[in-house]
Amino acid sequence: MEKQNAYLREIDVDYSYRLAKKMETFRTNEVLGYRTAGSAAEIETGRMLAEEMRAIGLKDVHMDEIIIDSWEFRKAVMRFKDSQGILHEFQLGAYQADFLTDGFASFQIEDLGKGTAADYEGRDVTGKLVMVDINQREEWWINFPVYQAHLKGAAGLIAVQENGYGEIDDTALNAQDLAGPCDAPAFSMSRSDAALLRRELRSKGSVTVEFDGDSRVRKNSPAYNVWGVIPGKREDRILLTAHYDSYFSGFQDDNTAVSMIISMARSLISCGYEPEHTIVICALAAEEWGVINSKYDWSAGAWNQVFKRRPEWRGTTVVDLNFELPAHAHDRQDAIRGIYEYRDFLETFLRELPPEVDPKEAYPDGITVYTPIETWSDDFSMAIGGIPSIVNDFSGGRFMETHYHSQFDNDDFYDENVYRFHHQLYGLLVMAFDQTPTAPLNPSEVFRQIRRSIRPVTGEEDEKAILLLMDRLSEAEELAEKLYKKVRTGNAAGIRNDRLQSGLLALFQKCQDYFVRLDWQDNVLFPQEAVQNNLRALCAASGHLKAGDAASALEAVYSIDNSRYAFLFEEEVYRYFTEYVLHQPEDRLQWGAGRIVHHENLYRLVEQLKEKHKKGCRNLKEELEMAKKVEAQQKMCYDDDIRYITRSVEKLITEMKKLEEG
Repeated sequence: MEKQNAYLREIDVDYSYRLAKKMETFRTNEVLGYRTAGSAAEIETGRMLAEEMRAIGLKDVHMDEIIIDSWEFRKAVMRFKDSQGILHEFQLGAYQADFLTDGFASFQIEDLGKGTAADYEGRDVTGKLVMVDINQREEWWINFPVYQAHLKGAAGLIAVQENGYGEIDDTALNAQDLAGPCDAPAFSMSRSDAALLRRELRSKGSVTVEFDGDSRVRKNSPAYNVWGVIPGKREDRILLTAHYDSYFSGFQDDNTAVSMIISMARSLISCGYEPEHTIVICALAAEEWGVINSKYDWSAGAWNQVFKRRPEWRGTTVVDLNFELPAHAHDRQDAIRGIYEYRDFLETFLRELPPEVDPKEAYPDGITVYTPIETWSDDFSMAIGGIPSIVNDFSGGRFMETHYHSQFDNDDFYDENVYRFHHQLYGLLVMAFDQTPTAPLNPSEVFRQIRRSIRPVTGEEDEKAILLLMDRLSEAEELAEKLYKKVRTGNAAGIRNDRLQSGLLALFQKCQDYFVRLDWQDNVLFPQEAVQNNLRALCAASGHLKAGDAASALEAVYSIDNSRYAFLFEEEVYRYFTEYVLHQPEDRLQWGAGRIVHHENLYRLVEQLKEKHKKGCRNLKEELEMAKKVEAQQKMCYDDDIRYITRSVEKLITEMKKLEEG
């Protein structure tokens, strides 16, 4: 308790705030900000953070060079004269692509509605800028309309966020990862500027604008992950991470997180805390983007750090505490999001918080624990690399739809109470991990969650294989509980068990390799769940097809794999963004490599159903046969997945028996 109180007294959120604001001085675009992956502004910020780490007393400070695709966005300015001769000038945001005009150049601009394939019918957009509405949260990602425009010969696409992001104000711009090729450029225009331009288009039919753009992508360029340590008595480590690249000013995302981990280290040092583990403070580059033409083009800095630059951190780091947007209350209830294996430890930690650290002032409904981790932040790259990971949950509430990745991510929405609480909470959590002799990993929760996730759909799945898996999962869960009991017993007695810790970390890595899969919306699943979801949708589709109901069948097919993108874009667009997931080198796919399996291409089925629905045709026999064929394939995949999970669990049982006997 004395160590905790000493740390709490040293917390200085004013220092953290000043450092977060200092980061804003480094920018690529003089008007809008942007401190993008591998840009001069990001590298300058990294050097400043390295100096700050040395100044607060961190030892062994490094700037680890990683090789990424870099992006420098200097400007995007559009101007035109309206019918009354009034000159209008707009600042635009940008996406990661090449577009260089060398001063103002003239372009015709056309409004293409939603930018789907149908919107281009009878329109020639060759060499023009096309303006489209987009809602990336509820409809489709930016790469689909951008590539559709590219195939039609457009010079570039202007995206207007009608909903989903930038909802705070009609003047809001937005930026996201492009997830596409760098020769298909895109920019962001506010709703208010788009409304003005559209009024002119309606009155004149055609508008020529002048556009001055400077957006440059460089392949295989350096960026730098910056880190230093508080030396501990042990060689294993506790890792604190946050990313220092940003869109716009990036006050919440992620300046306040970077400044918080440095400030937490400053408080630990100034209160005289002497850690058992070596505590590593790491500011990561290239989280917002860092790889050309990849669906998994964010978290490049973290992925490169653990898989390429510092692979020795894998298997020897007991936890990574990652931080995102920590100076804003995203909901009435706060949450720590972590891996399954740390759920019990985190829940116990929260129950035992001292009265000095009361979440109620910042979060009226208190604080809870969520599992598993998600793909939206750097902790996912850390986890699949074998580093057990935790992040402050930041995806609840409305901030993501309103302020996130816009010029309104600034200190107008700074909440000092929330920020102070997170300094307190996570500083004490660092101490709790540090003072726990053996990493408190509980692998039983993984096996429990796998069992709960197995929900056969058709009744025709291999029942014998499923029963065998359930039996193996029960055995694995029982063994894992014994191991966790051994950990708790030793920790209560203050006894460190290096062999057990090493074995549990190796087990964690194998669970990540064996069991972590993704769907096409980047949600984290167990291996059989994607097929399970597909079968549920296919069964529904078959029922509607038998009834001659094309509309309802289409609704069911929409949720199968990435079929939603077959509805509104040309087949070349659909195929492009399917193939680049299934057939790219692992280094381009990074943390997503090999995590989508058993894909079904239903483009032809969707096209036929759309055509018959349009004509009112109720004879859907051919489409029913197609759906049944796919269903049969998915049933085989499901049985394969069940057998695969069983083999994997059996391997883990063997490993756990060795650990238990040791």
